[in-house]
Amino acid sequence: MTTSTREDLLQSALKLFAEKGFYGASIAQIARELGLTKQALLHHFGTKEKLYGEVLALINDSMTERLAAVPSSAASPEERFEQVFMALYGDGDGASDVARLVMRELMDNVGRADQARSWYLKPFLEMLIKLARDLPGNADRSDGELLAVTYQLLGAINYYALSQTTLEKIFGAQTFGHSQDAFPGALRALIRAAATP
Repeated sequence: MTTSTREDLLQSALKLFAEKGFYGASIAQIARELGLTKQALLHHFGTKEKLYGEVLALINDSMTERLAAVPSSAASPEERFEQVFMALYGDGDGASDVARLVMRELMDNVGRADQARSWYLKPFLEMLIKLARDLPGNADRSDGELLAVTYQLLGAINYYALSQTTLEKIFGAQTFGHSQDAFPGALRALIRAAATP
């Protein structure tokens, strides 16, 4: 299997896992969606758990690469913190499958959590904690405190990204349009407040 074919398969699996969740997507459905037989899918990926892990690893790698690409040389820690979370907002706005799967993995994982051997999104979350630690006044705060701060921001970004269709139906295009215009400013204010211990 070529690298591009494997990446295409992982992108298709990402879409299905985002739509149905880990438990809602059967190995037979995934194989059909990918245009493979169940046996071929198992040959290439071993198990549904391994396929899911590869999808999460792909997301983690993509997110950490994008965050690492946010310029840091001229920016203060506060500016970098804001730039990273605003970049996550920009990414989530156009990548709802990724946002949905990240939220599913972080929130809808109770059954798998006890058996999980790898936490594929941990490096990404640790990167966010490090960004928070670099802020003035945060050197002595615990990882747990900084996780609470960064997780609140991540939740706000992903929750808004995933709620857009529903919000537009509830409030109509005009009100929702005003909401879309206002959200970046509201998010910046939330990020700046979070950056001040």
